[in-house]
Amino acid sequence: MDYRNFSMQTPLVNTLSETICRITGAEAVVLGDVIQSLWSGYGVIQRAALCGMQSQCGDADVPVVIKHIDISRARANPRGWASDVSHQRKVRSYQIEKTFYEKFSEQCKQRCQVPKFLAADEIEDEAGWVIVMADLNFQGFDGRKSHVDQQDIHACLFWLANFHATFMGNAATGLWPAGTYWHLETRPDELDAMPEGRLKNSAEMIDRRLNEAMYQSLVHGDAKVANFCFSEGEPDRVAAVDFQYVGRGCGMKDVAYFISSCLSDEAAARQQESLLGFYFEQLQVALAGRNSAIHFPDLECEWRELYPYAWADFCRFLAGWSPGHWKLNSYSEQITQAVLENIDRS
Repeated sequence: MDYRNFSMQTPLVNTLSETICRITGAEAVVLGDVIQSLWSGYGVIQRAALCGMQSQCGDADVPVVIKHIDISRARANPRGWASDVSHQRKVRSYQIEKTFYEKFSEQCKQRCQVPKFLAADEIEDEAGWVIVMADLNFQGFDGRKSHVDQQDIHACLFWLANFHATFMGNAATGLWPAGTYWHLETRPDELDAMPEGRLKNSAEMIDRRLNEAMYQSLVHGDAKVANFCFSEGEPDRVAAVDFQYVGRGCGMKDVAYFISSCLSDEAAARQQESLLGFYFEQLQVALAGRNSAIHFPDLECEWRELYPYAWADFCRFLAGWSPGHWKLNSYSEQITQAVLENIDRS
């Protein structure tokens, strides 16, 4: 819903403004441009300014981003996957995002920056939530990219390595027990829609192999290029947004998915070893900086073995959800087939 179509006298806008003032302590709020609608029309993300926050920021208005989630009814899915299972998954995802910002985001320091959490609340008559965060644009992360170069890719892998190091071994209490939006247990409809064959038959084994990894962290769960914010002033750093599918998991899920979001099949195959090498170098440094007692060679060995499993797991989802998707290419096919052959031999 685009709030720019409402006057400030509209009850819905008044309710939102009153809620934001109540939970932040602001004297007033000026609602700004809508950044984007949420998937399937479950709400909006928009900019705003909090006024009258003198105790924290002097006389200056505080620029914020508001995520307003309306879960009062199920919506039609753009790709046709509308069901009660789909609706309940989205409802749960927004609960989890709120939990992440409230209870986990403060641990994300400069090397894996996320929006600073300010306040959140449930709006009973809207059957949803409001989450108020600092605006990353005003912290220098005002770049959004659909095409990335090597420096951009390294910046995102640096963020992922530090995020995984920050939460290595975390129990993910209140988050998804297994992170990522394509997790098998949450996608029964897509599994049913898959064509019969080795990948469908091996879906549970691939999932189990990832879930039973000795080394687990939190994974972002939707670590695509579009969810990273870039900085012209600090091109080696990024910030990340959208934590609806954050949960426990092997970090390779994020790495494989990120690579799928920005590289062609030829580039992914050509750069696989160099990108994994860079990621593991940064992960080792990040863990050492946190005085981790983990024996890093064991972690790296396990996660390198699981990199193709992470790809196969994502391809399993795509094969049911969107079988003609461009990410089902020669590289993802080759790496998935290698996993299936390994399973056949075991």
